[in-house]
Amino acid sequence: MSLLRPLLRTSTFIRPATRAFSTTPLRFIKPGQPLPDVGAILHESSPGNKVNLADEASKLNNMILIGVPAAFSPACSSTHVPGYLSHPKAEEYDQVTVVSVNDVFVMKAWGDVLNPEGRENVRFLADPSGEFAKALDMLWDGRAIFGNERSKRYTMLIEGGRVKTVAVEPDNTGTSVSLAENVLGKA
Repeated sequence: MSLLRPLLRTSTFIRPATRAFSTTPLRFIKPGQPLPDVGAILHESSPGNKVNLADEASKLNNMILIGVPAAFSPACSSTHVPGYLSHPKAEEYDQVTVVSVNDVFVMKAWGDVLNPEGRENVRFLADPSGEFAKALDMLWDGRAIFGNERSKRYTMLIEGGRVKTVAVEPDNTGTSVSLAENVLGKA
Protein backbone atom coordinates (compact mmCIF):
# COMPACT_ATOMS: atom_id res chain seq x y z
CA MET A 1 0.00 0.00 0.00
CA SER A 2 2.89 2.35 0.70
CA LEU A 3 3.94 2.08 -2.95
CA LEU A 4 0.49 3.26 -4.12
CA ARG A 5 0.26 6.19 -1.76
CA PRO A 6 2.18 8.64 -4.02
CA LEU A 7 -0.02 7.62 -6.96
CA LEU A 8 -3.24 8.13 -5.02
CA ARG A 9 -2.24 11.63 -3.97
CA THR A 10 -1.63 12.72 -7.55
CA SER A 11 -4.47 10.84 -9.16
CA THR A 12 -6.99 12.91 -11.05
CA PHE A 13 -9.68 10.64 -9.66
CA ILE A 14 -9.20 11.84 -6.11
CA ARG A 15 -10.86 15.19 -5.58
CA PRO A 16 -11.01 17.31 -2.46
CA ALA A 17 -14.42 17.52 -0.80
CA THR A 18 -16.59 20.29 -2.21
CA ARG A 19 -19.90 21.78 -1.26
CA ALA A 20 -22.92 19.93 -2.58
CA PHE A 21 -25.26 22.85 -3.14
CA SER A 22 -25.65 25.45 -5.81
CA THR A 23 -25.46 29.18 -5.31
CA THR A 24 -26.89 30.00 -8.73
CA PRO A 25 -29.26 32.97 -8.44
CA LEU A 26 -32.92 32.57 -9.33
CA ARG A 27 -33.53 33.10 -13.03
CA PHE A 28 -37.21 34.01 -13.10
CA ILE A 29 -38.37 36.08 -16.03
CA LYS A 30 -37.66 39.74 -15.28
CA PRO A 31 -39.34 43.06 -16.02
CA GLY A 32 -38.56 44.25 -19.52
CA GLN A 33 -38.29 40.76 -20.98
CA PRO A 34 -40.86 39.48 -23.48
CA LEU A 35 -43.01 36.50 -22.61
CA PRO A 36 -41.13 33.49 -23.97
CA ASP A 37 -42.49 32.29 -27.29
CA VAL A 38 -42.73 28.56 -26.79
CA GLY A 39 -45.35 28.10 -29.48
CA ALA A 40 -48.94 26.99 -29.08
CA ILE A 41 -48.48 24.68 -26.10
CA LEU A 42 -51.23 26.06 -23.86
CA HIS A 43 -54.82 24.89 -24.27
CA GLU A 44 -58.15 26.64 -23.72
CA SER A 45 -61.46 24.79 -23.30
CA SER A 46 -60.47 21.73 -25.37
CA PRO A 47 -57.30 19.88 -26.44
CA GLY A 48 -57.68 21.14 -30.01
CA ASN A 49 -57.79 24.82 -29.04
CA LYS A 50 -54.08 25.63 -28.69
CA VAL A 51 -52.86 29.05 -27.59
CA ASN A 52 -49.57 30.89 -28.20
CA LEU A 53 -49.70 33.30 -25.27
CA ALA A 54 -46.58 35.26 -26.27
CA ASP A 55 -48.09 35.98 -29.67
CA GLU A 56 -51.43 37.01 -28.20
CA ALA A 57 -49.85 39.15 -25.46
CA SER A 58 -47.83 41.09 -28.04
CA LYS A 59 -51.10 42.16 -29.69
CA LEU A 60 -52.68 43.42 -26.46
CA ASN A 61 -52.09 46.70 -24.66
CA ASN A 62 -51.84 44.93 -21.33
CA MET A 63 -52.63 41.71 -19.53
CA ILE A 64 -52.62 40.24 -16.04
CA LEU A 65 -51.02 36.79 -16.09
CA ILE A 66 -51.71 34.65 -13.03
CA GLY A 67 -49.84 31.39 -12.47
CA VAL A 68 -51.21 28.96 -9.91
CA PRO A 69 -50.04 25.59 -8.57
CA ALA A 70 -53.42 23.85 -8.88
CA ALA A 71 -56.91 24.47 -10.15
CA PHE A 72 -59.59 24.03 -7.49
CA SER A 73 -57.08 24.25 -4.63
CA PRO A 74 -58.36 26.30 -1.67
CA ALA A 75 -55.99 29.28 -1.94
CA CYS A 76 -56.26 29.47 -5.74
CA SER A 77 -60.06 29.22 -5.72
CA SER A 78 -60.93 31.40 -2.75
CA THR A 79 -58.21 34.07 -2.60
CA HIS A 80 -55.67 34.38 -5.39
CA VAL A 81 -57.71 34.26 -8.61
CA PRO A 82 -60.98 35.75 -7.25
CA GLY A 83 -58.98 38.68 -5.87
CA TYR A 84 -58.05 39.66 -9.43
CA LEU A 85 -61.44 38.90 -10.96
CA SER A 86 -63.15 41.23 -8.49
CA HIS A 87 -60.48 43.96 -8.28
CA PRO A 88 -61.65 47.24 -9.88
CA LYS A 89 -58.22 47.91 -11.43
CA ALA A 90 -58.40 44.60 -13.32
CA GLU A 91 -60.95 46.30 -15.59
CA GLU A 92 -58.10 48.49 -16.89
CA TYR A 93 -56.47 45.39 -18.44
CA ASP A 94 -57.37 43.93 -21.82
CA GLN A 95 -57.16 40.41 -20.48
CA VAL A 96 -56.83 38.41 -17.26
CA THR A 97 -55.22 35.04 -17.96
CA VAL A 98 -54.91 32.20 -15.46
CA VAL A 99 -52.44 29.40 -16.23
CA SER A 100 -51.89 26.16 -14.33
CA VAL A 101 -50.12 22.86 -14.88
CA ASN A 102 -53.39 20.98 -15.20
CA ASP A 103 -55.24 19.30 -18.03
CA VAL A 104 -57.53 21.36 -20.25
CA PHE A 105 -60.73 19.76 -18.91
CA VAL A 106 -59.92 20.70 -15.31
CA MET A 107 -59.05 24.27 -16.35
CA LYS A 108 -62.30 24.58 -18.35
CA ALA A 109 -64.36 23.38 -15.38
CA TRP A 110 -62.51 25.69 -13.00
CA GLY A 111 -62.99 28.64 -15.33
CA ASP A 112 -66.73 27.90 -15.47
CA VAL A 113 -66.84 28.01 -11.65
CA LEU A 114 -64.76 31.19 -11.16
CA ASN A 115 -66.06 33.06 -14.21
CA PRO A 116 -69.72 31.94 -14.36
CA GLU A 117 -70.79 34.99 -16.35
CA GLY A 118 -68.29 34.03 -19.05
CA ARG A 119 -66.47 37.36 -19.33
CA GLU A 120 -64.52 37.15 -22.58
CA ASN A 121 -61.45 38.95 -21.24
CA VAL A 122 -60.95 36.27 -18.55
CA ARG A 123 -59.23 33.10 -19.72
CA PHE A 124 -58.22 29.87 -18.04
CA LEU A 125 -55.39 28.10 -19.87
CA ALA A 126 -53.97 24.63 -19.30
CA ASP A 127 -50.23 24.01 -19.36
CA PRO A 128 -50.51 20.19 -19.36
CA SER A 129 -46.80 19.43 -19.71
CA GLY A 130 -45.52 22.37 -17.64
CA GLU A 131 -43.49 23.66 -20.60
CA PHE A 132 -44.81 27.22 -20.31
CA ALA A 133 -44.03 27.34 -16.57
CA LYS A 134 -40.59 25.89 -17.32
CA ALA A 135 -39.90 28.57 -19.96
CA LEU A 136 -40.69 31.22 -17.32
CA ASP A 137 -38.46 29.37 -14.81
CA MET A 138 -41.57 28.98 -12.66
CA LEU A 139 -41.72 25.17 -12.51
CA TRP A 140 -41.13 23.46 -9.17
CA ASP A 141 -41.23 19.90 -7.89
CA GLY A 142 -44.71 19.60 -6.40
CA ARG A 143 -44.83 15.79 -6.48
CA ALA A 144 -45.14 15.47 -2.72
CA ILE A 145 -48.37 17.51 -2.74
CA PHE A 146 -49.76 17.42 -6.28
CA GLY A 147 -48.20 14.32 -7.83
CA ASN A 148 -46.14 16.13 -10.48
CA GLU A 149 -44.22 19.30 -11.21
CA ARG A 150 -46.33 22.43 -10.89
CA SER A 151 -46.22 26.14 -11.53
CA LYS A 152 -45.10 28.46 -8.78
CA ARG A 153 -47.76 30.93 -7.66
CA TYR A 154 -47.07 34.23 -9.39
CA THR A 155 -48.63 37.25 -11.01
CA MET A 156 -47.21 39.23 -13.91
CA LEU A 157 -48.38 42.46 -15.43
CA ILE A 158 -47.67 42.40 -19.16
CA GLU A 159 -47.64 45.43 -21.48
CA GLY A 160 -47.26 44.99 -25.22
CA GLY A 161 -45.98 41.45 -24.76
CA ARG A 162 -43.27 42.49 -22.27
CA VAL A 163 -43.21 41.87 -18.55
CA LYS A 164 -43.74 45.01 -16.51
CA THR A 165 -44.09 43.47 -13.03
CA VAL A 166 -43.33 40.02 -11.59
CA ALA A 167 -44.54 38.89 -8.16
CA VAL A 168 -43.50 35.32 -7.24
CA GLU A 169 -44.36 33.63 -3.97
CA PRO A 170 -41.09 32.82 -2.17
CA ASP A 171 -42.39 29.42 -1.00
CA ASN A 172 -44.00 28.60 -4.39
CA THR A 173 -47.56 28.19 -3.06
CA GLY A 174 -48.30 30.85 -0.43
CA THR A 175 -50.51 33.86 -0.95
CA SER A 176 -48.82 37.12 -0.08
CA VAL A 177 -46.72 38.97 -2.65
CA SER A 178 -48.80 37.78 -5.63
CA LEU A 179 -52.20 38.84 -4.27
CA ALA A 180 -54.22 41.41 -6.21
CA GLU A 181 -54.01 44.06 -3.48
CA ASN A 182 -50.21 43.78 -3.45
CA VAL A 183 -49.79 43.87 -7.24
CA LEU A 184 -52.61 46.21 -8.30
CA GLY A 185 -52.96 48.18 -5.05
CA LYS A 186 -55.86 48.52 -2.66
CA ALA A 187 -59.31 48.30 -4.23
